[in-house]
Amino acid sequence: MTACARCLDACIGDQKMADCAKLCRDCMVVCNPFAILCASGSVSYASLCKACAEICDACAAECEKHDSHHCPECAEACRKCAEESRKIA
Repeated sequence: MTACARCLDACIGDQKMADCAKLCRDCMVVCNPFAILCASGSVSYASLCKACAEICDACAAECEKHDSHHCPECAEACRKCAEESRKIA
């Protein structure tokens, strides 16, 4: 989430980075509850695993298009999150 937040902050206001900013925001909105449920040991998170992996993949794909604005760091973090989400599902 930290990588997405940094990327989002860097992208805000740059029209060329609007898609990146939107996907970073969406990733944070979807994955944050997932992380909380996992940390709490909840068994109700299975449906969130797929959504988290999908949004992380989309965010990573967009961030991989850019070399600036913290995008490479965000892309790597999103790929790792997607991979871990699929392991849990």
